[in-house]
Amino acid sequence: MHPLVFEKDAVFWYETLRSFGHIAYGGADFGEVVTTARRITEGDYDSWHDEWRATADRVAAQAERSLAAGHEVSARDGFLRASTYYRSAGFFLHGDPSDPRVDSAYLRGVECFRAAAELLEITVEPVSIPYEHTTLPGYLYSAGDGRTPGPTVVMHNGFDGSAEEMHFVGAAALVERGYHVLTFDGPGQPGPMHREGLVFRPDWENVVGPVLDHLLTLPQVDPERVALLGNSMGGLLAPRAAAFDPRIKALVSLDGVYDMGMTVTGGFGGDRDRAGAVLRAEGDFAFQGQPEALYEHLTCPKTFLEFTDEEGAGAHCQAGAQRLAMTRVGDWLDETFGSAR
Repeated sequence: MHPLVFEKDAVFWYETLRSFGHIAYGGADFGEVVTTARRITEGDYDSWHDEWRATADRVAAQAERSLAAGHEVSARDGFLRASTYYRSAGFFLHGDPSDPRVDSAYLRGVECFRAAAELLEITVEPVSIPYEHTTLPGYLYSAGDGRTPGPTVVMHNGFDGSAEEMHFVGAAALVERGYHVLTFDGPGQPGPMHREGLVFRPDWENVVGPVLDHLLTLPQVDPERVALLGNSMGGLLAPRAAAFDPRIKALVSLDGVYDMGMTVTGGFGGDRDRAGAVLRAEGDFAFQGQPEALYEHLTCPKTFLEFTDEEGAGAHCQAGAQRLAMTRVGDWLDETFGSAR
């Protein structure tokens, strides 16, 4: 997709497109994204932070005024958008974890998302999942009456995304299709990183395992219809977990990654009864060739879902095309679990 702003800076453009994509499920508004982007000095990380922070503060303040006046729908909408803008504000500052702006933006984003969650028409409950000596933060989405056993999707983000962002990347879309959803942040992801400095670990099955232990205590979960979805670098981590945990009956890698080492260094010059879908975005700047490699090595029944620039879905993780992406993912899950509505 041709950049609408930041024509000379592919990363600034992608991060703007990422916010555009969240419009589909209430996480941004077009005019707010465009006007914020146009105030930013291209390539200037401080400018990026300052302008997104200004927009986030303004939108959050309006949401708080709406809530105080009893306008709960307006408050909900504002808090959702502000949560995205706070996440975006801190994005380019993570190279210096001691920068107070990083924690400030993250914490305000979480506060806004949780304020919105209390006002959503669907049931979204913050949860703390036991993990080693601590807990992992997440959200439990209950479809329908919240008691009927049904298919469930466990979802996590990638290198820099949060459990809160997964609301816009798939959780809201799957709940309206009748799926229970559990999102979470693992070590290395925003919640545990900001709170305790926990870093990523390669044996991701030892992260997902405790999450599944918690999930399978819930009466609304059908243990024979549990899927795991990993977004961005989660497309590397989720397949690793699925390879070691048979409780995962279906896997979605969005986008698929087989060899992260190949991806990083490129910047410098067994059979099982389950199913997997590997997504590929035509114009993915981060993981070119990786979805194909992962798909080739899968030994389970598998489906390759390809998204193109012509569809407006060729960016990394189909940013800017969330509705289309979740149409295909949701349909695949329906067909895999026999749960079409």
